[in-house]
Amino acid sequence: MSKIIKPYKDSELGKKEQVAQMFDNISSNYDDLNRVISLGIDINWRKKVIEIIAKEHPKQILDIATGTGDLVMMMSKLKTEKIIGLDISAGMLAVGKQKIAKANLADKIEMIVGDSEEMPFEDNTFDAITVSFGVRNFANLDKGIKEIARVLKSTGVLVILETSNPTRFPFKQGYKLYTNLFLPIVGKLFSKDKVAYSYLSESANSFPFGEAFNNILQKNGFTHTEYTPVTFGVATIYTARK
Repeated sequence: MSKIIKPYKDSELGKKEQVAQMFDNISSNYDDLNRVISLGIDINWRKKVIEIIAKEHPKQILDIATGTGDLVMMMSKLKTEKIIGLDISAGMLAVGKQKIAKANLADKIEMIVGDSEEMPFEDNTFDAITVSFGVRNFANLDKGIKEIARVLKSTGVLVILETSNPTRFPFKQGYKLYTNLFLPIVGKLFSKDKVAYSYLSESANSFPFGEAFNNILQKNGFTHTEYTPVTFGVATIYTARK
């Protein structure tokens, strides 16, 4: 990204601390609001991520920026030994832990508060690593990708689901209206944090996608990278190997 996008323009805190604060603030109604804003399509995107992961038959899975645990709960149906969800927001994890306990999945899923750029795991630990709508919140993108490469096994796979910008008419124009107008308005009406969804919109619009993000992955430890736009290009699924 050409510039660092932060949630709170007047705050002296760094991006990492601001992102944690923002997600703590919106954690209580994040799931409901997210379903409305995404029109529920994000569930299908996550299913596509799981289809890729399932082919690897992973034993140890790490989900970075796990939030309230949607993806780890969906992955719990896979035959794995351990699934770990890591997030910088204790508030989001608290919601996720409640959901996991209610679904009786606490013995299979571990939720950890942690920094994606300095993870508490040994080198070459995980068979698969996923990140859904989280890499654009990294304070230092290069450092975060290198850290993912460090904890991923040489035979492992990284799958990233992230927002992207449609490039074809009329989807390009429609997406701009949606992210610049609709998303911030809904966020201000229904969220406790009035700037959170403006930040999410701005960060989505400015984040590198497609070949540009592929190049970032290759620069930071990954040699085999592919990307697949979904739903007219409003999101993209990246698959990478070391």
